[in-house]
Amino acid sequence: MKIDHRLFWELRPVRLWFVTAVGLGLINGLLVVALAYTLTQIIDQVFLQDASLQVVRGQLALLIGLAGLRWFVQWGSEFSALHLTDHIKTNLRERLFGHLFQLGPVALAQERSGELVNTLLEGVESLDNYFRQLIPQLFLMLLIPLAIFFVVVPQDALSAIILICTAPLLPLFMILIGWWAGAVGQRQFKSLSYLSAHFLDVLQGLTTLKLFNRSQAQIKTIGRLSDDFRVATMRVLRVAFLSALALELLTTLSIAIIAVEIGLRLLYSKMEFEQAFFILVIAPEFYQPLRNFGASFHAASAGNAAANRIFELLAMQPIAVTIHAIHKPSPLPQPPFHMQFEGVSFTYPGREQPALHHLDLTIKPGQHTAIVGPSGAGKSTVINLLLRFLEPASGQILVNSVPLNTLSPEGWRGQLAWVSQKPYLFNTSILDNIRLAKTNATLDEIMWAGEQAGLAKFVQQLPQGWNTRIGERGARLSGGQSQRVALARAFLKDAPLLIWDEATAYLDAELEAQIQTAMENLMQGRTVLTIAHRLHTIRKADQIIVMSEGQVIESGTHYELLHQQGLYYQLAAI
Repeated sequence: MKIDHRLFWELRPVRLWFVTAVGLGLINGLLVVALAYTLTQIIDQVFLQDASLQVVRGQLALLIGLAGLRWFVQWGSEFSALHLTDHIKTNLRERLFGHLFQLGPVALAQERSGELVNTLLEGVESLDNYFRQLIPQLFLMLLIPLAIFFVVVPQDALSAIILICTAPLLPLFMILIGWWAGAVGQRQFKSLSYLSAHFLDVLQGLTTLKLFNRSQAQIKTIGRLSDDFRVATMRVLRVAFLSALALELLTTLSIAIIAVEIGLRLLYSKMEFEQAFFILVIAPEFYQPLRNFGASFHAASAGNAAANRIFELLAMQPIAVTIHAIHKPSPLPQPPFHMQFEGVSFTYPGREQPALHHLDLTIKPGQHTAIVGPSGAGKSTVINLLLRFLEPASGQILVNSVPLNTLSPEGWRGQLAWVSQKPYLFNTSILDNIRLAKTNATLDEIMWAGEQAGLAKFVQQLPQGWNTRIGERGARLSGGQSQRVALARAFLKDAPLLIWDEATAYLDAELEAQIQTAMENLMQGRTVLTIAHRLHTIRKADQIIVMSEGQVIESGTHYELLHQQGLYYQLAAI
């Protein structure tokens, strides 16, 4: 395992806390030297010079004071390290969340939700040992032994030479073991990520697994993945135990060498007791920072593996770079909106066939425009371009003659309401799910939006009314009820541009008619764009655009297109 230099850059915002942690750690090391020297003086005077306790009373008070000061310094160093670690983890999580939101749902479609959650939570958390122990110990491993070395040199040159010659053996061994530790740490993190992702998939698809009698098979699969993680974890622990054993053995042998050479010189009266005892007391402290670094080196192996995935996510680029990120966004145009696609082309990464090819399309203000076509015609790509989840590879989209990619995505999305075929509902109350459209909405406004969407009668039957929790993804609601909540959001937002994306695709005829009536009420006086497969829902549209293979091949009203007897006529006949 190598130390990831990218993590050092994360210290910049908290470098004062980092310097404080390392500085106090160095002071702690120097206090150990002072404690050792004071203790040596007391023992020499009391046991060899027959001094009374009265004589060494001042030195005993100094010893106690140094011990208390060392405890305070240790606490300060740990507090500083903990503070900088918490700040870095919080900052990383915020950047990761912000970056994932910036990438958008299209760019993240190929990622597994469980693996992303594991990286955001456990991955970032595993960096704790990295910043709280490993990096501070890296500096202390250099500073404290060097300081002790210069203290020992005037006392005994031979012992100083032994210290400086044996010290490199520990980092050398850590480097050799680190190569192995890095590999097993990566495997452990990947095993945990894969287990998390698969477990989430199984939970979300539990109904389907039950229907196909495959739930028991998934239990075995999860058991196998859990066993893989157990094996990977045991490998990490094996490396850690072997490393700890080797570090302790090398340290003990190094101290033993010093003890033997000092003992032989004491035996032949070649060295003073006070001098010898001081070096024996301080020798373990010379190696202690090296041992601490070795322990944190392997404890941080999981953090190193997580760092690779974290920076891989942060390095991900949107499918296309937005121009507004480079230049100052243009002022938002005022509704109603006249939108034009001029020669717009787009190809998804990894595909040769373009989703859109020199698309020319006009959406007139205050009109209802519908887009139809077979699967793969490019309808969803048009929506994603309007929502700013994608950017055109060529051509441009104009809104009231202003290029869409010069507008702030957040500001533009505030001007539209989008109701999809599968609206996402959160595990909160109906009230909170509707309030997403307008966070400062009053209770009366939310209830009005719910009534307009046809929710009032249903909500009155619930035990807690508008405050009833609806479960994850709206599990406690029917498909029609979920669509009504999404429609209530659109009523509450009161946006000048409405986008319907197969909003009634999975509803029965009676419920579809009810929802369609509520939608028509909301559409009054607004610009509306509808994506539809069920053509009877768009017969009243002012303009119907027929797409195929990323291009517009027909346009007109319902009856005009039927009269042409082209692709629309064929779709209507199915």
